[in-house]
Amino acid sequence: MDESNQLNREQKIESDSKVHKRSASWIILLGIILIAVNLRAPLTSVGPLVDLIRNQMHLSNTLAGLITTLPLLAFAFFSPFVPKLGRKFEVEVILLISIIFLTIGIILRSLSGITTLYLGTAVLGLAIAVCNVLLPSLIKREFPAQMGVMTGVYSISMSLFGAIASGISVPIAIGLGYGWQGALGVWGILSFISILFWLPQMKRYSRKTPTISHQEDNAPLNLWRSPLAWQVTLFMGLQSTVFYVLVTWLPEILKQQGVSSNQSGWLLSIMQLTSLPFTFIAPIIAGRMANQRLLVTIIAICLFIGNVGLLYGSLNLIILWIVMLAIGVGLSFGLSMIFFVLRTENARQASELSGMAHSVGYLLAAMGPTFFGYLHDLTNSWNIPLLILAGVSVLLLIVGLGSAKNQYISSGK
Repeated sequence: MDESNQLNREQKIESDSKVHKRSASWIILLGIILIAVNLRAPLTSVGPLVDLIRNQMHLSNTLAGLITTLPLLAFAFFSPFVPKLGRKFEVEVILLISIIFLTIGIILRSLSGITTLYLGTAVLGLAIAVCNVLLPSLIKREFPAQMGVMTGVYSISMSLFGAIASGISVPIAIGLGYGWQGALGVWGILSFISILFWLPQMKRYSRKTPTISHQEDNAPLNLWRSPLAWQVTLFMGLQSTVFYVLVTWLPEILKQQGVSSNQSGWLLSIMQLTSLPFTFIAPIIAGRMANQRLLVTIIAICLFIGNVGLLYGSLNLIILWIVMLAIGVGLSFGLSMIFFVLRTENARQASELSGMAHSVGYLLAAMGPTFFGYLHDLTNSWNIPLLILAGVSVLLLIVGLGSAKNQYISSGK
């Protein structure tokens, strides 16, 4: 009888432990989602408001463009240092501090003043850079058996609110009469909610060691000498460049092809919204494949057809070209996110690879819109920029096939 009672107690303890772990996992997932929804919205909300900001603040085109470029430069130059923070401090604490600074940056940017506009933009850029780098390592640590699904949830949360932000900025600023300050400042509410969620969670981590400094980690890798790490990094950079170039210039490209201003704006929205399900499913499918070469090939074909279609295709098939671009953009972003965890063996490596890829990737992304705008000014046409974008899809295929190999960066190959 005593043995039976003892067995029942052990089974109850084991059952309670499993329930506790599942509950903790759901809490962490909710926390990841709440952070993810803040990572694109403060950036994509700016584009539709640039003219309004420029006219009211009497800025030059160069200074107005810097509002969009400055966060990307913050990603590029700060991302390599973020993994060191993750090894020294608890990742959850760093994420909370980052969200606090993100909220401060959003508030500063929304005040009426040139200094606060750029200071707030820089602060929120640095805060987002930290979250961009550390969230993939947190997913790898907490959900090793569901990395594809969780990366998909993280990616689509970020992309969905990014698309929403770009769509409602002008209605909030002009339709509701809150001006560009209100349209940018409203996203501080979302980041503040994230703070309220993460604060009570800190008690759970008060006795834990730094999150990505595990005993099973090997000696630090020199990723800058790893061909595989460079291929993943270039894949991240090239897909980011394609996305930001299209988000910046697609309406102008469509106008050259004979599409009206109103229709071009709607087509940009269609591209972003259509890309969302593909952003979600890409990590899920990729996580179940031995290698991801088929996905990479589909991405390259879609982007190539979409860009060549815009250049040489019929205007009657414009929706087809937009959908092809949307599929390529969505799949490539989702795949770039899952590469950080598929090509690494532990959370520390995922953090370091993410840091490297975000650094180089966003440096390319920051230069992309400016370079393509310069080419347009030089040639007074979008033909050469579109041909270059088609060429970028070929480069994506090359580096993507290398990134898709079923191996780890620690293999030294």
